[in-house]
Amino acid sequence: MKAIIIGAGMGGLTAGIALRRIGWDVEVYEQVVENKPVGAAISLWSNGVKCLNYLGLERQVAALGGQMETMAYRDGFTGDTMTEFSLRPVVEQVGQRPYPVSRAELQAMLMDELGFEHIRFGMRMVDLVDDGSAVTARFEDGSTATGDILIGADGARSRTRDYVLTEPVERRYAGYVNFNGLVDIDETIAPATQWTTYVGDGKRVSLMPIAGGRFYFFFDVPLPVGVDYERSRAKEVLGEHFSDWAPQVHKLISMLDPFAVNRVEIFDIDPFDTWVKGRVALLGDAGHNTTPDIGQGGCSAMEDAVVLAIALQTNTLGVEDALVRYQNRRTARAGELVLRARKRSDVTHAKDPEITRAWYDELRTEDGTGIIRGIVSNIVGNPLG
Repeated sequence: MKAIIIGAGMGGLTAGIALRRIGWDVEVYEQVVENKPVGAAISLWSNGVKCLNYLGLERQVAALGGQMETMAYRDGFTGDTMTEFSLRPVVEQVGQRPYPVSRAELQAMLMDELGFEHIRFGMRMVDLVDDGSAVTARFEDGSTATGDILIGADGARSRTRDYVLTEPVERRYAGYVNFNGLVDIDETIAPATQWTTYVGDGKRVSLMPIAGGRFYFFFDVPLPVGVDYERSRAKEVLGEHFSDWAPQVHKLISMLDPFAVNRVEIFDIDPFDTWVKGRVALLGDAGHNTTPDIGQGGCSAMEDAVVLAIALQTNTLGVEDALVRYQNRRTARAGELVLRARKRSDVTHAKDPEITRAWYDELRTEDGTGIIRGIVSNIVGNPLG
């Protein structure tokens, strides 16, 4: 049996590894000419790590992961600690520690594991045909690829999704812009083993440790969509948005290389339940594009990959039936995570300023119990327990 996978992001690569693990032939087609991941890093919460462990990648992902022992919120203007607590209860409740990781390094590891001979770059799919016995993708260069199934892991602007749903889906702007990148750890800004977030006025500045003595940082700024931006002015722009913030934030801005700062306007898509049409199925952002506010986008794609492989391996009524069973196991959970992230985004970024101010007040009395409960609730219910 052969699978055509459209998209060599984390979801597509993980799906390729999972399907090869159960004996399928796999070809992955990626439209970019070379591997250039979007975003500097990713939060791999315990459910995502478990998926990679299940695929035999426990050692590799642990080597990429930062040691995140504690979590803290700080007042963005004064730098004072609002709450600080251990993340150990998360690990004890779910059975696996989380790992913030470099997106580029994770993607490179997944490509190595799948094998570059199974990946073709510079291949933009323009059409697909399912004749009932096989599915064929046609690419911009005129070439084609045929398999028993086609998995659309082609991201938030998925062409495969348009085919499955028969019409385009509108993406919803979440109301903020995320600036992100990597810097060397500096403990005058935040402890080396802590996830530290500065908050105020609907903005946030966050730092998470990853391997190699580096912080993954991001700045969130509520802004209209489509604001003009010059990458060379990243430090100046951030300095303006955070002009009255704490000295630690200004020190972080001073450390940045403007040309290494990514700027991403954040969108999501309303959840939907149709992921499958015949021998074609959606996976990852193509099926459940989410904001990054609970760190579950990549993890949810990895869950998709594991469930897809299990469905194809354990059901024997044909691939169309197995794909529907995959869909039925995934849509409710993935959609719920999208809505949780949207709700958290609205609170964090002051969609209603009164609600956000109340959240800041809650943080000042928080001992970690409520935040840990929320993190664990996102992890439990995953396909690997």
